[in-house]
Amino acid sequence: MRSIFWDNGLKLIDQTKLPEKLEIIECRNIEELADAIKRLAVRGAPALEAAGAYGIALAAREREFETVDELKDYLRKSAKFLASTRPTAVNLFVGIERALNAALKGESVEEVRELALMEAERLAEEDIERNRKMGEYGAKLLEDGDTILTYCNAGRLATVDWGTALGVVRSAVKEGKRIKVIACETRPLNQGSRLTCWELMEDGIDVTLITDSMVGIVMQKGMVDKVIVGADRIVRDAVFNKIGTYTVSVVAKHHGIPFYVAAPKATFDWGKKAKDVVIEERPREELIYCGNRQIAPLDVKVYNPAFDPTPLENVTALITEYGVIEPPYDVNVPKILKI
Repeated sequence: MRSIFWDNGLKLIDQTKLPEKLEIIECRNIEELADAIKRLAVRGAPALEAAGAYGIALAAREREFETVDELKDYLRKSAKFLASTRPTAVNLFVGIERALNAALKGESVEEVRELALMEAERLAEEDIERNRKMGEYGAKLLEDGDTILTYCNAGRLATVDWGTALGVVRSAVKEGKRIKVIACETRPLNQGSRLTCWELMEDGIDVTLITDSMVGIVMQKGMVDKVIVGADRIVRDAVFNKIGTYTVSVVAKHHGIPFYVAAPKATFDWGKKAKDVVIEERPREELIYCGNRQIAPLDVKVYNPAFDPTPLENVTALITEYGVIEPPYDVNVPKILKI
């Protein structure tokens, strides 16, 4: 099942309801889509790329427009609004720009609407295809009997379908390899326990849940063969992924465990370095409450960044739809991805 799709309107899985309930919601305007993005009903860099593109198609259909110029002006404003929802994941901006540029070529209101939706649908199909290619390349890195540790959720829920890091696992399992997964809970919003475990159990893939603080002991005890994570942005010197990824990379490096990052070309922002990236800070309530239960003093100081940069020197290889990229990244990334 796709995490986000168009069916007489924009529909998506509300990931805040999992694993208790699988619920499909409809976004009727860009304000509702922006809310879904901010509260993480839809999340994951590739899924946000599709959401950005579908958002332009949605904006084009929100109301009636007297002229095509009025519609185009509204789409430009809508693009800026949607881009402001989350600052770190570059894929969101890619999706918005693709659909907007396609829509602006239209010469009538109806043609603008048609072009925007066509581009969004094309992008969604491309995401599934590139994830499967990524999975095929990445599966070659896994051996029969491997146990893979993953962090956060980089599966079908984080993409349109199939997944990036979990797509590699799925592809290896499809090839007949016996693969087990250790999933970190991924505090404070528990995308690992809520989403990754749910996905893998739905697919019948062996998964064991651990707390984030158990990463060290499972590696120390030899329970992990490889680490695979996704990414929200990859720059010239770092990979930005869910907060805590950097720590996992440091422990993996100490224990000599390969640390792989699976991400499509659209996640690469190769013209920037880590210092240029704005790291989103999430609401303090995410740390003070667990669900409806208060777990910290209401007036405690809170620091809650959503992402951290993992230096590329900690990354064994980058898995993309164009192949596996190994160091030196400053030479091989531009060479393979043509960026």
